[in-house]
Amino acid sequence: MSPAELLALARARSARIATAESCTGGMISAALTDVAGSSDVFDRGFVTYSNAAKVAMLGVAPETLARVGAVSEEVAREMAEGALARSEATLAVAVTGIAGPGGSEFKPEGRVCFGLARRGGPTRVETVEFGPLGRAEVRRASVERALSLLATALAEGS
Repeated sequence: MSPAELLALARARSARIATAESCTGGMISAALTDVAGSSDVFDRGFVTYSNAAKVAMLGVAPETLARVGAVSEEVAREMAEGALARSEATLAVAVTGIAGPGGSEFKPEGRVCFGLARRGGPTRVETVEFGPLGRAEVRRASVERALSLLATALAEGS
Protein backbone atom coordinates (compact mmCIF):
# COMPACT_ATOMS: atom_id res chain seq x y z
CA MET A 1 0.00 0.00 0.00
CA SER A 2 1.39 3.39 -0.96
CA PRO A 3 1.71 6.18 1.61
CA ALA A 4 -1.15 8.02 -0.18
CA GLU A 5 -3.39 4.95 0.10
CA LEU A 6 -2.42 4.49 3.75
CA LEU A 7 -3.31 8.11 4.51
CA ALA A 8 -6.64 7.76 2.70
CA LEU A 9 -7.44 4.68 4.79
CA ALA A 10 -6.47 6.52 7.98
CA ARG A 11 -8.67 9.43 6.92
CA ALA A 12 -11.60 7.06 6.33
CA ARG A 13 -11.07 5.58 9.80
CA SER A 14 -10.66 9.03 11.43
CA ALA A 15 -7.25 7.89 12.62
CA ARG A 16 -4.23 10.05 13.38
CA ILE A 17 -0.68 8.72 13.12
CA ALA A 18 2.53 9.37 15.05
CA THR A 19 5.96 7.85 14.48
CA ALA A 20 8.88 7.11 16.79
CA GLU A 21 12.01 6.45 14.78
CA SER A 22 15.57 5.52 15.55
CA CYS A 23 17.43 3.74 12.73
CA THR A 24 15.16 5.25 10.04
CA GLY A 25 15.95 8.79 11.19
CA GLY A 26 12.62 10.28 10.13
CA MET A 27 12.17 8.39 6.86
CA ILE A 28 8.74 7.03 7.87
CA SER A 29 7.54 10.54 8.70
CA ALA A 30 9.00 11.80 5.42
CA ALA A 31 7.22 9.08 3.42
CA LEU A 32 3.90 10.10 4.96
CA THR A 33 4.42 13.84 4.72
CA ASP A 34 5.59 13.61 1.11
CA VAL A 35 1.87 13.24 0.35
CA ALA A 36 0.08 16.57 -0.01
CA GLY A 37 -2.67 17.02 2.56
CA SER A 38 -1.17 14.55 5.04
CA SER A 39 -1.45 17.02 7.92
CA ASP A 40 -5.03 15.99 8.65
CA VAL A 41 -3.82 12.45 9.41
CA PHE A 42 -0.14 12.67 10.37
CA ASP A 43 0.15 14.20 13.84
CA ARG A 44 3.88 14.14 14.59
CA GLY A 45 7.10 12.23 14.40
CA PHE A 46 9.79 11.69 17.01
CA VAL A 47 13.32 11.04 15.77
CA THR A 48 15.08 9.56 18.78
CA TYR A 49 18.38 8.33 17.47
CA SER A 50 20.20 8.40 20.81
CA ASN A 51 19.22 6.57 23.96
CA ALA A 52 19.02 9.92 25.75
CA ALA A 53 16.45 11.11 23.21
CA LYS A 54 14.42 7.92 23.65
CA VAL A 55 14.28 8.59 27.39
CA ALA A 56 13.65 12.36 27.21
CA MET A 57 11.20 12.48 24.31
CA LEU A 58 9.36 9.15 24.58
CA GLY A 59 9.74 8.14 28.21
CA VAL A 60 11.66 4.94 27.47
CA ALA A 61 12.88 3.63 30.82
CA PRO A 62 16.65 3.86 31.28
CA GLU A 63 16.40 0.49 33.05
CA THR A 64 14.95 -1.09 29.91
CA LEU A 65 17.76 0.31 27.79
CA ALA A 66 20.36 -0.93 30.30
CA ARG A 67 18.77 -4.38 30.53
CA VAL A 68 18.04 -5.19 26.87
CA GLY A 69 19.57 -2.42 24.77
CA ALA A 70 17.97 -0.07 22.28
CA VAL A 71 17.48 -2.73 19.62
CA SER A 72 14.82 -4.80 21.35
CA GLU A 73 11.11 -5.41 21.25
CA GLU A 74 10.86 -3.99 24.77
CA VAL A 75 12.27 -0.64 23.66
CA ALA A 76 10.17 -0.67 20.47
CA ARG A 77 7.08 -1.15 22.68
CA GLU A 78 8.05 1.70 24.99
CA MET A 79 8.82 3.95 22.02
CA ALA A 80 5.44 3.29 20.39
CA GLU A 81 3.53 3.72 23.63
CA GLY A 82 5.50 6.88 24.44
CA ALA A 83 4.74 8.39 21.03
CA LEU A 84 1.06 7.62 21.50
CA ALA A 85 1.01 9.14 24.99
CA ARG A 86 2.83 12.29 23.83
CA SER A 87 0.68 12.98 20.77
CA GLU A 88 -2.85 13.41 19.53
CA ALA A 89 -2.50 10.22 17.49
CA THR A 90 -4.68 7.15 17.69
CA LEU A 91 -1.97 4.93 16.19
CA ALA A 92 1.81 5.06 16.62
CA VAL A 93 4.53 3.04 14.98
CA ALA A 94 8.08 2.74 16.32
CA VAL A 95 11.27 1.39 14.81
CA THR A 96 14.68 0.71 16.33
CA GLY A 97 17.40 -1.37 14.76
CA ILE A 98 20.86 -1.85 13.35
CA ALA A 99 20.93 -0.56 9.80
CA GLY A 100 24.66 -1.11 9.48
CA PRO A 101 27.34 -1.36 8.67
CA GLY A 102 28.30 -3.53 11.55
CA GLY A 103 26.41 -5.20 14.31
CA SER A 104 27.44 -7.97 16.66
CA GLU A 105 26.99 -11.66 17.24
CA PHE A 106 24.02 -10.87 19.49
CA LYS A 107 22.53 -8.00 17.47
CA PRO A 108 23.43 -8.45 13.81
CA GLU A 109 23.20 -5.90 11.05
CA GLY A 110 19.70 -5.82 9.64
CA ARG A 111 17.88 -6.62 12.89
CA VAL A 112 15.00 -4.18 13.30
CA CYS A 113 12.39 -4.14 16.05
CA PHE A 114 8.96 -2.59 15.49
CA GLY A 115 6.23 -1.48 17.85
CA LEU A 116 2.67 -0.52 17.01
CA ALA A 117 0.54 1.10 19.70
CA ARG A 118 -3.12 2.03 19.39
CA ARG A 119 -5.44 3.91 21.70
CA GLY A 120 -7.70 1.46 23.47
CA GLY A 121 -5.90 -1.58 22.14
CA PRO A 122 -2.88 -3.79 22.70
CA THR A 123 0.61 -2.84 21.58
CA ARG A 124 2.16 -5.23 19.09
CA VAL A 125 5.89 -5.81 18.67
CA GLU A 126 7.95 -7.80 16.24
CA THR A 127 11.53 -8.26 15.15
CA VAL A 128 12.50 -8.59 11.51
CA GLU A 129 15.90 -9.90 10.44
CA PHE A 130 16.48 -8.13 7.14
CA GLY A 131 20.09 -9.34 7.06
CA PRO A 132 23.23 -7.49 5.96
CA LEU A 133 21.60 -5.75 2.99
CA GLY A 134 23.52 -2.53 3.53
CA ARG A 135 22.45 0.57 5.43
CA ALA A 136 20.26 2.16 2.75
CA GLU A 137 18.41 -1.07 1.99
CA VAL A 138 17.78 -1.95 5.65
CA ARG A 139 16.39 1.54 6.23
CA ARG A 140 14.20 1.35 3.10
CA ALA A 141 12.88 -2.09 4.09
CA SER A 142 12.18 -0.81 7.62
CA VAL A 143 10.10 2.07 6.28
CA GLU A 144 8.11 -0.33 4.10
CA ARG A 145 7.50 -2.67 7.03
CA ALA A 146 6.41 0.20 9.31
CA LEU A 147 3.96 1.46 6.68
CA SER A 148 2.66 -2.09 6.26
CA LEU A 149 2.09 -2.41 10.01
CA LEU A 150 0.13 0.84 10.01
CA ALA A 151 -1.93 -0.28 7.01
CA THR A 152 -2.75 -3.63 8.63
CA ALA A 153 -3.83 -1.94 11.86
CA LEU A 154 -6.03 0.49 9.94
CA ALA A 155 -7.56 -2.30 7.87
CA GLU A 156 -8.43 -4.09 11.12
CA GLY A 157 -10.38 -1.02 12.13
CA SER A 158 -8.01 0.89 14.40
